[in-house]
Amino acid sequence: MTQSSNRRNLWSIVLAGGDGTRVGSFVQRWLGQQRPKQFCTFVGTRSLLQHTLDRAARLAPAERSVLVVSQAHRHEAMTQVAGRGVGILLFQPANRDTAAGVFLPLTYIRAQDRQATVVIYPSDHFVFPEEQFLENVQDAVRAAERLKNHIVLLGIAPDRLELDYGWILPGQRLAQAGGKPIQTVQSFLEKPTAQEADTALSRHALWNTMVMTAKADTLWELGRRCFPDLMKRFERLGRAIGTPKEVRVLEETYQTMPARNFSADLLQRVPERVAVTELTNTLWSDWGRPERIVEALRRIGRTPIFPLDTLNSPFAPIANTTALATPVSQGG
Repeated sequence: MTQSSNRRNLWSIVLAGGDGTRVGSFVQRWLGQQRPKQFCTFVGTRSLLQHTLDRAARLAPAERSVLVVSQAHRHEAMTQVAGRGVGILLFQPANRDTAAGVFLPLTYIRAQDRQATVVIYPSDHFVFPEEQFLENVQDAVRAAERLKNHIVLLGIAPDRLELDYGWILPGQRLAQAGGKPIQTVQSFLEKPTAQEADTALSRHALWNTMVMTAKADTLWELGRRCFPDLMKRFERLGRAIGTPKEVRVLEETYQTMPARNFSADLLQRVPERVAVTELTNTLWSDWGRPERIVEALRRIGRTPIFPLDTLNSPFAPIANTTALATPVSQGG
């Protein structure tokens, strides 16, 4: 894959506002301080955030990217994006859950490009190899541009009963992109019991990577439908962008903003407007546990830069702790 796509209206949203509490104690033992995992370099010389920004820039030019971080991590973010072109860097005044993390950057994108198609990337996940991952994302973008009224999610075939991940049960075929079906979503399953996960596995459900793409107007319409109280605040902010009132309105927006979860309060409420396609030929892992980090790196023949004795207990290899749809070559 070459440099950024020729699609003039393609934008990237990189979500980096989390605090990484699930691996917080491990990071504290390793670094001697708290640091959200997206800002950590677990292997090589780039953090998870830097990897995500560099990947996103291969599909959409850096000037059409929006990075969202917490105001509390302003210095860390500024340090890590230095030398990397980011079109818009937004600092959330407060944590108001994941819907705000999506609709704040979308507000700024719509202020510039009402015809935008957006790709949303969590910044704390691991993917390998990047080339195959981005080919899957491009296929999803094509699907979103054909199915203009749908959000297209990337799911990945599970290899175990994972109780921490969200699951997606695919339904009927809607279209095809890149030789793979784009399917309806029958239902979502969050934090399942072992029995629920076993049933989902037997029904060929997919893990939800939360990498998604959609037309900006489609997301905005669904936001208005699912949480109009939240969207009224972002619409007011949108009218203030580029004016002397912008900073003040942003602060006021977050002071009174209700917390809304993008998955529970939007995706799960409108499954008929969501489609899913399978992420193939790619190793994917949500590095929410230290053991997943070590196992994923072992599978590609890389050594973590942190000492293994910083884990909670002596590390023993764990079978099948990351999703790998099809064997991939090991290397860089």
